[in-house]
Amino acid sequence: MEFVIFVRHQKKKENIDWKKRKLLLDRIIEENRGKYAYDCIIPFSGGKDSVFQLNYLMKEYKIKPLLVRFNHGFIRKTIQENVDKILKKLGVDFIDFTPNWKIVKKVMLESFRRKTDFCWHCHTGIYSYPIRLALMHKVPLIFYGEPQAEFNTYYDYNTDAEGIDLENEERFNMIRTLGITAEDMHGMIDTPEDPVDKRDLIPYTFPDIKELEDLKYMPVALGSFIPWDHHKNTEIIKKELGWKIDELEGVPSKINQHGEKIECFMQGTRDYIKFLKRGYSRVSQINSLNVRNKRMSPDEAKQINEKYDGRKPPSLDIFLEYVGLSEQEFNEIVDRTVIPPHEPNYKSNEIAPKTWDFDQWYREDNKEK
Repeated sequence: MEFVIFVRHQKKKENIDWKKRKLLLDRIIEENRGKYAYDCIIPFSGGKDSVFQLNYLMKEYKIKPLLVRFNHGFIRKTIQENVDKILKKLGVDFIDFTPNWKIVKKVMLESFRRKTDFCWHCHTGIYSYPIRLALMHKVPLIFYGEPQAEFNTYYDYNTDAEGIDLENEERFNMIRTLGITAEDMHGMIDTPEDPVDKRDLIPYTFPDIKELEDLKYMPVALGSFIPWDHHKNTEIIKKELGWKIDELEGVPSKINQHGEKIECFMQGTRDYIKFLKRGYSRVSQINSLNVRNKRMSPDEAKQINEKYDGRKPPSLDIFLEYVGLSEQEFNEIVDRTVIPPHEPNYKSNEIAPKTWDFDQWYREDNKEK
């Protein structure tokens, strides 16, 4: 898949008329400026991409946005400090929504058991909730950051009309839900012994399409209109806003100077699961981008990948506490979805070092002693 994305990346540089795309962005902004309570809504985690898109749109167009964060429950201290600083520097309105933690734990366990991906609540919530806020505030235009064509093969830069990467219901169901709708999830976690109110699953549900069509909603990716370069974007927000990077569990800092995935303290466990299933993980992913953009040779990337990829993260213990599993049970669940010919080594004793803020992460020990 990485080769397919690499070829598409080359075509992006060679075949897309970015001047024409920028003019389209100009038109969309002007069509929405000053007509609603806000010119647009920006889903905003405080990570590098959402900070860049906010900074770019405010600097280039002087817009009035509403920032919306779906707080997955794992926000790290440096990211929160970045958010607080940037809100004050740029002067913007910000809504921070944190869902019911008891429901989050239930859906984490259920989606991990069924899909070996415990982030169903995050995948669905960070996309559906800002669109719900758009309906609530009657604001049609929603700006996401990088387009899907940057990192997967489902879509390319010309999939949608005029090359716009639209975050619609079809895409939500194909990419975000892991094949589990909120209605499905309710049926899975609702029990007579521990009933769950259906309303607790609303934040993870795509809004009514008829209401969205009446609003003429337009959820687009900024990266559909301007060339997207993570490294350059990060350098801009460091310089202009004082945005700070942080350590990423299991990844040497020297290869992650652009702050990939630093906002979530469960990222190390997500990456570890991927390594057990597929034989590669975050170190390889970051270095594939470095090689693609000629920032690193393939040989150098291979050496780093072999040295660092796949180490067990300290955050695994925290995850197991949250969902009430033993490590043996965790391994048995992962083992059902391992992709041949890879054969994971569950007995590896190499553990990644703790990040500086590890002891600040929320602990909830539900394990049997």
